[in-house]
Order: sequence, then C-alpha cells, then structure tokens
Amino acid sequence: MSGTNSMNFLMISAGFEHGGNVTLRLLDGHPQLYVYPFESQLGNRNTFDFLTSLERFQYRYPEFPSNLSSEELYELFFDEELKTLLRKPNGSKFKTADIEMHEAERIQFFKGELEGLSASRANIVAAFFKSTFAAWKNYKTSGKNSVYVGYSPIIGIDAHKILSDFPNGFVVHVVRNPLSAYADTKKRPFPLSFHQYVTSWNLYHHIAIMQQKINPTRMMIVRYEDIVGNTAKTMQSICDKVGIEFSNTLLSPSFNSRDITDNIYPWGTINEATPAANKAAANRLTSEEIKNIVKYSEEMINHFGYKDFINDIILEKEMA
Repeated sequence: MSGTNSMNFLMISAGFEHGGNVTLRLLDGHPQLYVYPFESQLGNRNTFDFLTSLERFQYRYPEFPSNLSSEELYELFFDEELKTLLRKPNGSKFKTADIEMHEAERIQFFKGELEGLSASRANIVAAFFKSTFAAWKNYKTSGKNSVYVGYSPIIGIDAHKILSDFPNGFVVHVVRNPLSAYADTKKRPFPLSFHQYVTSWNLYHHIAIMQQKINPTRMMIVRYEDIVGNTAKTMQSICDKVGIEFSNTLLSPSFNSRDITDNIYPWGTINEATPAANKAAANRLTSEEIKNIVKYSEEMINHFGYKDFINDIILEKEMA
C-alpha cells in the first residue's frame, strides 16, 4: 500500500567494508538523533526485482504483502543482529552491548505505532524504528532526539523508495577506495570472489551516483577517507545537509554514548578507523590484485578521486 510518513529519517548506506558501521557509530550519541544499535536490516523475501540477484534480500528496502497482522509484519523485518541478541543473547556477537530491551514489549510498541494507520510501507518502517527506541530502556536520550537513523549495506540503491516514503528523509552513501575495501573483505570467513567483489563495487557506487543525481538535495555521497581523514569537516557537511546541529560527539565512535574508539569491532570489520589503518589495508594486496582492480574500476576510481591514493600504494610496493 502506498503512502508517506512524516518521520524524520536518516538512512546510511555503504558498500561492504566501506565504513558504514563507522559512520553510524560516529552519529551515535548526537543529541538530536536516535541511532539504531546495529545494522538495521529491513529487507525480506518479498523484495523481488531486476536487482534481486545483485545482493541479499535483507539489505534491500522492504516490501510487505497486504492483509498481514502487526506481528507478522514485525517478523518480516530480517533484523538479524538485534533479533538474535534479544532471542539468543549468548549466540550474539553483541552479547556485551548492554541493551535493556524485551522483544515482547518491542512488538507491543510496534503494534501501537500502527494502530489506526494504514499498513503502508512507510508506516510499517516508521513503526519498526520508533518501537525499537520506545522499548530500549537504557537508551541515553537528550530530550531533543527527533531524527531516526538506520544503516544497511548497499540500501542506497533503493534510495528513491526511501525518499518517496519519507518526505523528511535523507540518505548518506559511503564509498571507500576499492583496494582497502577488498583487502578487508578478504578477512571474512567466506569472502566474495574477486570478480564478484570488484563488479559489485562499481555497480553499487554507480547506482548511488544515479540516485544522488535524481535526489540532489536529499542524498549525498561521502568518502570513507574523508570521514576518517577530516572527521569534523565531513560530519559537519552531513549535519548541514540533514539539518541538524554539529556536536562534538560526532568526532569519535560510540555505542549508546559509550566511546568505542579503541574497539570498534564487532560493529563492522574495520577495527581501527584511521587513515593509516586504511592505507595499511590497501598495502596487504599484491601488485597483481591492485593492477586488476584498477583495470576493472579505473573510471570510478577517477570519479571519486582515488587515483593519487592508489598511485601512492603502487609506488610504495615498487620501492619495498
């Protein structure tokens, strides 16, 4: 069912190992924001379109069948990280995150948010976020919180749907140089193949560029290198676009206002969000891997201004 919702909404998108979680954790603690604790994986298997084969359904913007109960709608949100913590804490990588929340209460708040409203996608997504913070007993608020913030990898490819549902919505898409991103992807227990990764890197960001051109005032693309290299300036630019005040809380990553600068894991695979660590990741690749990434991605590398960064890595390898 079509419709819009007036909730103030900021959605973070990023490629994999691009710093989406780092960006979310920098936003955490801002007095005007309600920041989701983990990846807010909104998708479900009802999202089926020409991009379905590109990425897993949980990272896409959701679709909902009609005539479902509130409980059934709630279950459709994949939301693996928070639901796992609530249902099986000892099986969650976030078991020490200190979240006081009961899922039964969250579901009741979700039902309450939808009561008397149409079951539009916008209303259902808004209820998902609002009920989470209504049920989060020890979430530190300022009394000025008004913008709900989520993060899901690559969801920027669905930015047009998000911005259509939420007139007060905004999307920030994070891009990272393909060398460092690929090197960190290889640390995963089941990494993507080279061809799949580099093809996806180009496609995700090309689609994000298209989306930003369609919605130039409500979507922005930021480089991870600028987030960690000039944090104050980059976060200020996000504040200016979203329409919130700058806060010093934006200068270091935190979880529920608790500083996690020295231990960002398990909030993403980036353990140390610094320019030096970013460059060190790129240096883990072989010269052949770098050559092939450039071959596949030269146009996008030039578009995002990564040519000098990559040339520096190549020069360092030649001199080693």
